[in-house]
Amino acid sequence: MRNKANQVIDEIKKVIIGKDAIAKKVFTAILAEGHVLLEDIPGVGKTTLALAFSKVMGLNFNRIQFTPDVVASDIVGFTMFSKHEGEFVFKEGAVMCNLLLADEINRTTSRTQAALLEAMEEKNVTVDGNTYPLPKPFHVIATQNPLGSYGTQALPQSQLDRFMIKTSIGYPDFDSQVEILKERQMEQPLDKVSVVMTNDELITMQEEVHQLHISMQILKYITSLTEATRNHSLILQGVSPRGALALSRIAKANAYISGRDYVIPEDVIDMFIDTCNHRIILEQKAQMSGKNSESILLEILKNEKTPDLQHSLNI
Repeated sequence: MRNKANQVIDEIKKVIIGKDAIAKKVFTAILAEGHVLLEDIPGVGKTTLALAFSKVMGLNFNRIQFTPDVVASDIVGFTMFSKHEGEFVFKEGAVMCNLLLADEINRTTSRTQAALLEAMEEKNVTVDGNTYPLPKPFHVIATQNPLGSYGTQALPQSQLDRFMIKTSIGYPDFDSQVEILKERQMEQPLDKVSVVMTNDELITMQEEVHQLHISMQILKYITSLTEATRNHSLILQGVSPRGALALSRIAKANAYISGRDYVIPEDVIDMFIDTCNHRIILEQKAQMSGKNSESILLEILKNEKTPDLQHSLNI
């Protein structure tokens, strides 16, 4: 099944040119059964990336464009009386799919945001006292504009914590931009990608990731890193236990894609920034010192002792 992972990434690279690392990060989060938040300016390919993953993995796909008038029932569904059936029936909301693209999630109200984030955490929805399970697998790729954009409403920290990773696509480099312009003259890149797996195969891969070995030394390393965020003088709120668990899960997925049955320190290091960057709140004095969250996390990585490989393999 591991060959499938590389096939997925190769197909995505046909669409998102010059952003191989982003394709790998997003798929790593999916293998770890997590959700992804993409924060970027409009037009860099966030929506295209989500569409490509849904097509390549053969997932049932829904998209909802968040605006201030989108309400919670649009997300979770609602019940209405059916004259034909003579009873109230449940009408599914947008979350009843395998992959939901939540476009511009920070352009809607807090109540609507909360409805989606609750479904992400619980993997079911409750409407009028009845609980309905979400399809399996279920993943959200949400996008948001930078916080300074007009009409946006920032996600509360407690809701940001529900996303396994937060990352950005960014501008393409010069050669990649030329290649994008060349390709778009004649064809739509999404037409070139092929389906390489099924729902059941993805679920099997996620179960294999769950079974990967992670040593006590690696677990202690993850704990040391997250503890360091809680004790740093420039961090007001550090990484939560949920964040530490997310880091251990995505480290396993990173090892899986790399072809290993065990986690090494580099798996943790590779995913540390994207997993923890949105989970910390900085003190006001951090801005005065000229440091941002990423630079502080890099400093923590540098200062914490990395387990040697031999210890990483031990139980």
